[in-house]
Amino acid sequence: MDSRTKDLPAHLEIRLATRLFYGVSCLAAFCLLLFFAFKICQSTQVGWMSLLGIPLGMICVDFLSGMIHWGADTWGSESMPILGKRLLHPFRVHHVNPADFLNRRFIDTNGDVAFLTIPGLVTALFLRIESPVSAFVAIFIAAFCGVGLMTNQIHQWAHMRTPPMPIRLLQQTGLILSHEQHEMHHRPPHVDNYCITTGWCNRPLQAISFFSRLEKIITRITGLQPRYDETAFTDALSDKETSK
Repeated sequence: MDSRTKDLPAHLEIRLATRLFYGVSCLAAFCLLLFFAFKICQSTQVGWMSLLGIPLGMICVDFLSGMIHWGADTWGSESMPILGKRLLHPFRVHHVNPADFLNRRFIDTNGDVAFLTIPGLVTALFLRIESPVSAFVAIFIAAFCGVGLMTNQIHQWAHMRTPPMPIRLLQQTGLILSHEQHEMHHRPPHVDNYCITTGWCNRPLQAISFFSRLEKIITRITGLQPRYDETAFTDALSDKETSK
């Protein structure tokens, strides 16, 4: 382990039961996605216009990834029940020790998202593709769930300086988030480039100061201060390092 990161906080250890749950979730989600894709391919209603559901689904899931990322970075406390440990703590750790993310296995990285994707895919299997409109909806759902299912994996690839060649090609063509683009988020104070799937939404959201404006509205309504818990987490870590 790098001497610069060995004393930094790390992601919580995944228990065997949780890893088994993650494994089943990943298997179920990928199988459901394949079944749904096969169903779409069998339809005679799929045309060029319905294929527009692919980029639209990718845009929507990228925006959703940004909203979730921003929310976890900005609000709440890691001491909160359930969400604090499962969602917020990993985000606090990730900013001070991003390299630790690369140590997580595929199942550990993607299990949570796979589980959340299953209900949408199960519901989608009951969709009747009987018109160009329903074909568009089906393709949109497939793209949204398929790319969304891989969001955390894409995020992990974006932390690799030398990802596998096929992944690097996808990054270079702009189809998924690249290392260079995601690096901008990891520059303090970590308030830019929240979208971690394709990264397509980052520039337009940044251009209109979407997240900063939203933070001001929430603070005005609730009095809550953005990134208060993350600042406390970082300060506590700094105090610990100073006292050594």
